Amino acid sequence: MDSVMVLVLTVSCLLLLSLWRQSSGRGKLPPGPMPLPIIGNFLQIDVKNIQKSFTNFSKAYSPVFTLYFGTQPTVVLYGYEAVKEALIGHGEEFSGRGRLPAVDKVVNGLGITFSNGNIWKDMRRFSLMTLQNLGMGKKSMEGCVQEEAQYLVGELRKTNGSPCDPTFILTCAPCNVISSIIFQSRFDYKDQDFLNLMEKLQENNKILSSPWIQVCNAFPALLDYCPGSHRTIFRNYTCIKSYLVEKIKEHEESLDVTNPRDFIDYYLIKRRLENCNYQLNYTLENLAVTVTNLFAARTETTSTTLRYALLLLLKHPHVTARVQEEIDRVVGRHRSPCMKDKSHMPYTDAMIHEVQRCINLVPSNMPHAVTCDIKFRNYFIPKGTNILISLSSVLLDNKEFPNPEMFDPGHFLDRNGNFKKSDYFIPFSLGKRMCAGESLACMELFLFLTNILQNFKLKPPVHSKDIDTTPVVRGLASVPPSLQLCFSQV
Repeated sequence: MDSVMVLVLTVSCLLLLSLWRQSSGRGKLPPGPMPLPIIGNFLQIDVKNIQKSFTNFSKAYSPVFTLYFGTQPTVVLYGYEAVKEALIGHGEEFSGRGRLPAVDKVVNGLGITFSNGNIWKDMRRFSLMTLQNLGMGKKSMEGCVQEEAQYLVGELRKTNGSPCDPTFILTCAPCNVISSIIFQSRFDYKDQDFLNLMEKLQENNKILSSPWIQVCNAFPALLDYCPGSHRTIFRNYTCIKSYLVEKIKEHEESLDVTNPRDFIDYYLIKRRLENCNYQLNYTLENLAVTVTNLFAARTETTSTTLRYALLLLLKHPHVTARVQEEIDRVVGRHRSPCMKDKSHMPYTDAMIHEVQRCINLVPSNMPHAVTCDIKFRNYFIPKGTNILISLSSVLLDNKEFPNPEMFDPGHFLDRNGNFKKSDYFIPFSLGKRMCAGESLACMELFLFLTNILQNFKLKPPVHSKDIDTTPVVRGLASVPPSLQLCFSQV
């Protein structure tokens, strides 16, 4: 009886503590739905359509509102004006990376994607400078992407027009581009080390978008005391990191400080200089995490966008036909597309932009955090508060993009058929945390897609009206349903 009483009192105290913590902060934070003890607002959110819930909350409260995932408050920014005001008008204050315990447990605050403070600033500055030195956005990098596009076309030819799922091939291509930047070499698509690396990267990204990981991020104790798919992430990350550490050791043995070959060489040279100045940010551990970040970010985002593009083109064959007509007219069949062609191909450019807008790859962006106490729109947001940026609310704005749920390249064309830019096109986010590889991603999407459409007719195994383009997983990222199609040579 005594033990039961102790249990009841303990649970009651925890509930009261949870209520007190939540109510004590609600008067300062932006308004939002009343959270329940312990679980917060989980039951008030439609997990199958989180963005619809965000829309409803923004109408009920304001474009800046507060949700509780567990006991921790998260401020959501909804709509272009609120997002721009925060990320551009208060860029430094909103530049922190929000807590993702499932990821934080393996990266330990290192790297570029999930770090904060001086480590993040140093790694971002170094990575941007190094990627530019290695040709990102320049003609030399275009040659690398064009070469990989030919390997991609060659692999697709091997399918001989039979139905296939091109996911693996479409993942290999951008992975090899980033490999050339990091290692100064590409992998054969049948290389066993390459296959293992791809398998673990794909598995981790799939798990990170699962509902279970979202629960673990809200209740971090589950990561230590419960079995689950999060343990697979930890094992995969250890294997990936071990592989990269071996590559780093090989670079250390052959390093020529007067002739850096790739990203790893530039880092090792910087490390030697910084060690002389007693700076500790440039550790080998930090290099391994940074390289893993670059691999995961560059590979999965581009390959997923390519898969979505093919899916949408299968669903809308009239769009495919018009793009291929433009390729035939501007490029022809006797040479490969190049970036100079892009300015003469407004419909193709609009199609690629529309793919990125429609797929809404990272609906709520990676979580941000405020780096200091800030008064924003008359609300007080304490330092360290997680911030969710609803990119969906911008990319699917019905005033900027009429019928935003419809796939229509016309959203990016003026009445004369010329390409039309939009400030609301922010798939790479805005501000200090926006994607560092935007220019490379845009180059890859244009060259890979135009090379595919120049060489193949896309044939679905079912009628186009029966193709489902609805994402099968919603977490950090939108994931397309499985894709089967035939690549028939033109």
